[in-house]
Amino acid sequence: MANEHEALWLHAGQTISIEELATASGFSVAEIAELVEFGALHPAGEALFSAQCVGCVRKAARLRDDLELELPALALVLTFLERIEALESELRKLSARLPR
Repeated sequence: MANEHEALWLHAGQTISIEELATASGFSVAEIAELVEFGALHPAGEALFSAQCVGCVRKAARLRDDLELELPALALVLTFLERIEALESELRKLSARLPR
């Protein structure tokens, strides 16, 4: 598990391996693969992930630890959070179009 005081500098367009993602998050490679299988994580390629996944997986680790969630429940929560973020983004776009 990565030291929580350890900094990880990544460019948004950078990709990282599943092993690097596991190290950065505290999940095992098998758990990351299972989250992909459940549809909660979306690889950018064969066992490669966008650097943006690091934040998502770290959030997942906090949720798992704080709420004591099993991986299937965690995957569902992550899917719901992703959907909420997409809907909020769409709402902001639509609100910006309204006359003031």
